Amino acid sequence: MPYKQGARLPGEKASKLGHLDVIRSELVKKLIAEFEDKDSIPELFDVNWEEIKLEGEPLSFIFSVDGSIQTIEYPSPPYKRIAFVKTALLRIDEYKISKIDKESPHPLALKDILSECAIYHATIFPLRHVTLPTMNTYDTVRHVIYDSINDPNFNGEIMETLKWLAYRKWASEQNSIPLFGCPHCEESLATLPYDTEEGSCPNCGGHLFITDMLGFHLDMLEDLAPNTIASTYMSIHETLLLFTGIRILWETNKKMLKESLFIKDGPLSIRAQYSKLVEPIRRFLAFAKENGCPIHIIGQEKSGRFYEHLELISRNAPLNHLFIPNNKYIKEEIQQRPNTGYPYGKDTNYGAKVFLKLNHYHHLILNIPTGRFIENPDINDLIGIDRILSTLPKILSNRFEGALLPIELANGIASLSTYPSAQILKIFLDNSKNIL
Repeated sequence: MPYKQGARLPGEKASKLGHLDVIRSELVKKLIAEFEDKDSIPELFDVNWEEIKLEGEPLSFIFSVDGSIQTIEYPSPPYKRIAFVKTALLRIDEYKISKIDKESPHPLALKDILSECAIYHATIFPLRHVTLPTMNTYDTVRHVIYDSINDPNFNGEIMETLKWLAYRKWASEQNSIPLFGCPHCEESLATLPYDTEEGSCPNCGGHLFITDMLGFHLDMLEDLAPNTIASTYMSIHETLLLFTGIRILWETNKKMLKESLFIKDGPLSIRAQYSKLVEPIRRFLAFAKENGCPIHIIGQEKSGRFYEHLELISRNAPLNHLFIPNNKYIKEEIQQRPNTGYPYGKDTNYGAKVFLKLNHYHHLILNIPTGRFIENPDINDLIGIDRILSTLPKILSNRFEGALLPIELANGIASLSTYPSAQILKIFLDNSKNIL
């Protein structure tokens, strides 16, 4: 490894000739030839594609969420670092989608949709050497997370959704939050009584926020927070934003809820200690299905191992087919590790992976919930799969390969700040009078 350039002296140049002795080996030459052969594809097994049958009624209302993050670091000591996070939600109905040109949408038509049916949230994270008075980075970030979830532009609805999930408020019993690690004494004895946002640790008496149960403090030092704090917050806020729509419709208009598709940009998963929300999400989705109100949700993955694997296996896949990989296939063929230990996604995923090849330009990785965790799901385990598959052709975009128009539009809101926020209740209930 050469020395890097400093303030006074140039950097060390890496040798351009040091590799010559290596490539004289016949074995190395054969490996290089194999590496450069684009037509050499490893043989894959057990890819059981199933034909997609459009037997369900398309869903009438579409909600999509997306987020963006921008980290800025000051280039000289003390290297201050902050991160801007923005999340957005878009509501669009089937009629408006039908009026949009899938290949060259008119900018004014898009502007009308985004200005009338979009809401967004923005916040800032002080990650290094940027704090509130009398606070260190650790406590500043804790307060920022709590205040951001309580964003007044959303009239407390995002916080209410967090409590709705954490306390399982859709059920009849009143549950306290399961024990979590206290940000003060670090003992896993902290909890909060039913429906509260703040309280005290029963062990040390330190002040607790409900957002502490998510575990952000476990990734921070006293004066330093990693970039993952901001990116994880973005993912969790996207989830809460999506489930805010689900909660509002669940409480006010289940008929509209049954006719709605909720789309998240990215996988339906929450990693590491933050996965405390996964189990209540699974339980609610199973509860809703059992009570005759299936929730239609999909997440689309546009990068990562699963997407790369789809690029590989879709070359020879039949059109209008899907494939649901089981636990063994995911571990061995995609993660490339032994099929041992806990099943894939047991604690972190609330959606099963689904590979789809709809046509020559649209092959997608979707996540679709099953409710309770199922190690090896089949198509009948996917909640609302018939109606989801019938809706997909109506929301495809031809501007990008594998693109879904609602995600494309939501990304435009999350990336730009030109669209004003609207009242969140109006976004979810505007059309409810038409389907009561």
